[in-house]
Amino acid sequence: MRAVRRPRAARSARAAAVAATKPGASPSLRALTAAALALPGLAPGRAGAEDDEFAFQYGRYTEDDRDLSGVDSAYDPIRADNLMASARFSLVHRWSLAFMYEQDTWSGATPITTAPLVMGGNRPTSPDGVSGATPFIEGDLFLDGSLDPLRISELGELGDADPSLVHTLSSASPETRQQVGATLGYELEEVPVELSLGGGVSLEDDYTSAFGELGGAWEFDQGRFRLEASTSYTHNETDVLLDPDAVPYIDTSAYEDEVEIFPSTGNRKLSGDSDEVGLRLALSRILTRNTLVKAGFGYARASGYLENPYKVVEVGFIDPAQQGQAPPGGYYAQVHALLEQRPNSRNQWSADARLVQYVAPLDAALQLSYGFYADDWGIDAHTVEASWGQPIGWGLTLTPRVRFYSQSQADFYEPYLISDQAYRTIVTDPDTGDIISITPFDPSLLPSHFSSDARLSGFGALSGGATLSLRFMQGVVLDGGFEYYAHRGDWQLGGGGEGDYADFDSYLLSAGVRFDTSALRAFAAGEKRADEAERHGAGHTPAGGAPAGVMLGHMLDAQGDWMFGLRYGYARQDGDVLHGTRKARDAEIAARGCEDIPCVSAPKTMTMQMIMVDVSYAPTSWLNLMLMPSFVAMKMDVRPLDSAAPDVHGSHDHESGGVGDTGMYALVQLFETPGHALHAGVGLSAPSGSVDEKDDRSHQQERGYTHYGMQLGRKSQVPLPSLTYNGAWRRVSFGGQLSGTVRLEDENDSGYALGDVFQATGWAGFALTRWLSATARGLYTWQGQIRHEYDRRHDESGPMDFPSNYGAQYVDLGLGLAAAATSGPLAGQRLALEWLQPLRDDVDGYQLERVGSLQASWSLAF
Repeated sequence: MRAVRRPRAARSARAAAVAATKPGASPSLRALTAAALALPGLAPGRAGAEDDEFAFQYGRYTEDDRDLSGVDSAYDPIRADNLMASARFSLVHRWSLAFMYEQDTWSGATPITTAPLVMGGNRPTSPDGVSGATPFIEGDLFLDGSLDPLRISELGELGDADPSLVHTLSSASPETRQQVGATLGYELEEVPVELSLGGGVSLEDDYTSAFGELGGAWEFDQGRFRLEASTSYTHNETDVLLDPDAVPYIDTSAYEDEVEIFPSTGNRKLSGDSDEVGLRLALSRILTRNTLVKAGFGYARASGYLENPYKVVEVGFIDPAQQGQAPPGGYYAQVHALLEQRPNSRNQWSADARLVQYVAPLDAALQLSYGFYADDWGIDAHTVEASWGQPIGWGLTLTPRVRFYSQSQADFYEPYLISDQAYRTIVTDPDTGDIISITPFDPSLLPSHFSSDARLSGFGALSGGATLSLRFMQGVVLDGGFEYYAHRGDWQLGGGGEGDYADFDSYLLSAGVRFDTSALRAFAAGEKRADEAERHGAGHTPAGGAPAGVMLGHMLDAQGDWMFGLRYGYARQDGDVLHGTRKARDAEIAARGCEDIPCVSAPKTMTMQMIMVDVSYAPTSWLNLMLMPSFVAMKMDVRPLDSAAPDVHGSHDHESGGVGDTGMYALVQLFETPGHALHAGVGLSAPSGSVDEKDDRSHQQERGYTHYGMQLGRKSQVPLPSLTYNGAWRRVSFGGQLSGTVRLEDENDSGYALGDVFQATGWAGFALTRWLSATARGLYTWQGQIRHEYDRRHDESGPMDFPSNYGAQYVDLGLGLAAAATSGPLAGQRLALEWLQPLRDDVDGYQLERVGSLQASWSLAF
């Protein structure tokens, strides 16, 4: 089974207080503003915000191991890496535009069902007591007269009743979700009213969600009151390829119209759509100069396919014809797994209230909030939260917080079911033994709706943490946070929650940066000279500079300068498998692509996306220091080869994603005259990316480590030298760069080492206007083969699993555009795009040909 569905609205924890960013604000005003901005609807990035701003945040969520009653799971606990970037820019004539991008990658073990402990759903599959195979979700169950499960000894003897329950865990390869959204805002001139229109889309491999929102806000009574209203619509589409390992054991008969069967492979795909509409009203009131209160009310209605396609319910069928196996005075049941069945509609109501109080004697801000939620599934929930924002000097603000949550269980929540009927009745001819008829169970004898999803059970949760914010210069704030979360069934208000088998703990680490670009513009205006770009020349004209795909292409202009930037890269491989420069046929790949064993599969497509944060500082006019952490998401589709070799895996896809390696660089100016500049770069790649990503189990086989090209990092110290020239003449800019990657270590923690890399590139640009330029460049890349191989179990089904099929020489042509603003609300910002088109692929071994890559970069200099 695959990982648990993440709701579209699931997000990493936001900082509990957002520091005020207005230049010149007093500490007391900043503290109150910080608390007020944390109210729903007033967070950074909203269309009605007064100042332009940009924010970036990274979070790492990790769960502790689940309690499996003495069984050690081979699966790692759930882990999630989350990235979030948001920006808000003023446009013209009271218009504003806000953007949001979010990406998270999940992996690890998650419950797929709840079952009696005696079923042994997590039974060990190795001598050391480690559970690692596909979970056991069917089998025999013996019950006493009260329908409590009976223990079974290793010798098969029945023992005492044991009503204990346990979650049955399964795991999956990493899956990545990406979400983009935008909001257009407008402020009326005659009255203090703000209007907004927004929308976006959230994409996963098996789930797509598109949403839109229309909102407005009205301030009255001289701004003491603020009334907000919004309405939203969301459309969701689910397309899940059910796990081939689990399909034989899961009953999907309730979804005959939603399940498509592929006869050639036996795979099944479950599809379903749902819609949701929502309304929200909120009213805030400034009671005094130090006190603000806010109350909100919401309603939402969801309809359609609302189930989690990865959750099943175990049902014990008591067949009257088989009770000869029953214990004395008890029952014998055959356990089968059914996909959960939820209602096809859900009405939800919510109400919340919040108090924000500035505490003058301590120069601090207190927030207290309460939220209530109810739906027609029978869930009632309460949330109480408190935080305290305390400036502690040196530009630091510490904000501890605590939160308690409690909910009752859904009306149809059942850990497991017992049904007094046969799962399947087979009638045979007494003479020949031929099957005459097969009658399945009667669904009307089961509840109309049922689910064992622990998120629908009753429980309580307590979390606590703190955020430390540093305002290290005007308009720039750094945040770091930690939160610990404890989930307990017996913490449900009023009692009656789930058992302790479902208890778990988790923690969240987060770090972020926020820029008030309005304040930075004011700061820059007082510190910079207008003629600085012309004085430095050498490609530093607003529309000049290196193309988006060139790393370390320019230096900051003056001592004390800072730059924050984001880079995005997308690369795609698709089409033929090449051998050298020619197309290789499947028969050749099968015979030669996997060294001394036959290949059974080959890559069909592969995509790689990378987001890189770029932080640069110039301690002197001739030295730049740079820090560049990266985040990676990759996906590969694999196809069976058209050959006689048996295809064990068939067509499948898998993903990997998370933190990549972190680059640390120093750029040194070697030569500079008007129109010409030369600088050298010396870098080191810190091994923060994983090299032990694994593929999900498939077709009853453990795949082990994923393909070499799907690992997130290198896990070795890697020098990164470069030499870059920039030139400019009138409206023309030009330059070139030599760069390399040198692997010092012979192998990493997983037993192999990627090959060295050498690149040479040259470019030319032309200023179309003062703020826009076009670029063209050529790029040559040489990449060496992988040295050694995995020293542990790994897939060996196709060319992508063998080191001899890595390494190549590439030639590319790049075309790009770059826009830079020197004045106005976007001053100091630069946006560049470039498409790299492959001209020649000359690969070692057998590799998938390239389609091209898109490079984008945005930077803010101050």
